[in-house]
Amino acid sequence: MTNTSGANSSGRLTALTPGQSIVFGGDRVAVVSSELALAFVAGDRLIVDPSSGALLHIPAVEHATSAAAVTAAAAAFVELARCTDDQITAFFTGFADRLADDPTFGPIAAANAGDLERARGRGRSTTRLELSAAMRADMIAGLRGWASAAGTRDAVERIVEHPGWVVEARRAPLGVIGFVFEGRPNVFADAAGVVRTGNTVVFRIGSDALATAQAIVEHALEPALVAAGLPLGTVGLVSSAAHAAGWAMFSDPRLSLAVARGSGAAVAQLGAVARQAGVPVSLHGTGGAWVVVAPDASADRFGSVVRHSLDRKVCNTLNVCCVVRDRAAELVPVFLEAVNAAARQRGVDGRVHATSEAMGFVPARAIDARAQVARADGLHDEPFVSAISIDDLAHEWEWEGSPEVAVHVVGSVSEAVELCNRYSPRFVASLLSESPEAHDSFFATVDAPFVGDGFTRWVDGQYALDAPELGLSNWEGGRMLGRGGILSGDSVYTVRYRAMVSDANLHR
Repeated sequence: MTNTSGANSSGRLTALTPGQSIVFGGDRVAVVSSELALAFVAGDRLIVDPSSGALLHIPAVEHATSAAAVTAAAAAFVELARCTDDQITAFFTGFADRLADDPTFGPIAAANAGDLERARGRGRSTTRLELSAAMRADMIAGLRGWASAAGTRDAVERIVEHPGWVVEARRAPLGVIGFVFEGRPNVFADAAGVVRTGNTVVFRIGSDALATAQAIVEHALEPALVAAGLPLGTVGLVSSAAHAAGWAMFSDPRLSLAVARGSGAAVAQLGAVARQAGVPVSLHGTGGAWVVVAPDASADRFGSVVRHSLDRKVCNTLNVCCVVRDRAAELVPVFLEAVNAAARQRGVDGRVHATSEAMGFVPARAIDARAQVARADGLHDEPFVSAISIDDLAHEWEWEGSPEVAVHVVGSVSEAVELCNRYSPRFVASLLSESPEAHDSFFATVDAPFVGDGFTRWVDGQYALDAPELGLSNWEGGRMLGRGGILSGDSVYTVRYRAMVSDANLHR
């Protein structure tokens, strides 16, 4: 990034002027607005989002808050190498015990209630924000899972024996992990799993859940660290509601890995900021699963798959369904009824978006039907089925209470695969067919890391691999080297090599 004015004698940017050109990407220019020039003062920082050209203003206080948390984590990483696996186990056990203790959990529950009230007042979604009894139980179970997991900080991956000497490939901690996520308090416990492999972690949580996170740190996490004898910076929180704090953290080159999960646009921007700083990233943003229905699919199985893939809105929820034209007259009504069935289980109405290719197979009674759709700001009277363009298949339906999904009619499974590869986030794809050959072809051609033959909600680290996950990665930003799409605490490591020479005269 290059500026043409506003630098002092030390080369530091101290001011901005309206209309000032900021060069980035080698041949692109961003222009400073009047508002940005007025807000920027000496000590602040400026980052260019290389993907959009947006100028990201980081006030000095946000940079200092983030830098302090990363500094503490970096120092803790060095100290953690001297701690035992038993101490790490004690931390997870103590963290879980404190969350399970009702008096200790009381202030955390109160903080979460306050977060919920403030979010509702702003018309914000609270489906993932509420620290319910089930979420609390899952957090405790996840922490106890890490407590019982084997210590693998120095696990031997491979041994190569040579005449007179041996080489061992051994796991080693990666370093400081930066983690930005939306208002889901359970992620706080899941991501602490990186400590099991000897890493330290710094969190920045969305403003909706900040008070809940602060209460978890004060009443459960930090007391567990102290009791276990681990350094306080082992797990830290950037206590700021500002987006700039996330930009500051992800632009800190001391991070060994930057992990972000949340909405697609925000996650993509954070990833771009981290990459620009030379920090590797693992992004968990845009979601939405696709189901493709082949000509030989069972109607009953199809209805069940749709219903069980719409039980709640998370990243692996059914988002687009493609039905082959040969069966559309029969199966589109089955799809609509399955959406309604999933909605009835939630005590609400469903919502369907149909392309022009699908609308011709929607019964007249469904086209005329109205739905009371539960959204973050209340109930809305809307059509049960409405028309969308084929380009809208790229949209992720972020529904609150009412299951919301798109349907499209295709000429073949191959056409559906082409559309999935073009419009989906290349994340979860499922084929309903009785043909093993069709499934083999689907698996070979669909560009997604998670491929199945039934409901889509199986895509989850805890559910599928019995490991609390930090997040799931799609292939929208490309495939990952040597790692699957489920990032868990025990998969955050590097490899070092150790030679043991028994022949004193060994030489090359």
